[in-house]
Amino acid sequence: MAPITHIVLVAWKVGQQAQAEATIRSSIRGFSGTIPGVQSVVEGHSSSPEGLDEGFDYGFVVSLVNARARDAYLDDPRHRPVAEVINAAASRIAVFDI
Repeated sequence: MAPITHIVLVAWKVGQQAQAEATIRSSIRGFSGTIPGVQSVVEGHSSSPEGLDEGFDYGFVVSLVNARARDAYLDDPRHRPVAEVINAAASRIAVFDI
């Protein structure tokens, strides 16, 4: 099976960014040390000078060993609370797996 790159982009609801990010950022950074199959994680705000972020405020990229690891990651109890915070605080989310 081929490796999977899981990309998540988030646009926060007005007034939700600070609290949501304070809650999730350290957990997301810890995925690579705690969730089986996660090889690496990069997270943060856009640094692109292109101005093509389409209103997304925050993003993270999770590199996984394969699709089976990605599927397990999505149900992992360390991932679920992060997903719940994002779903509650986001006005828009894009998820793209390569």
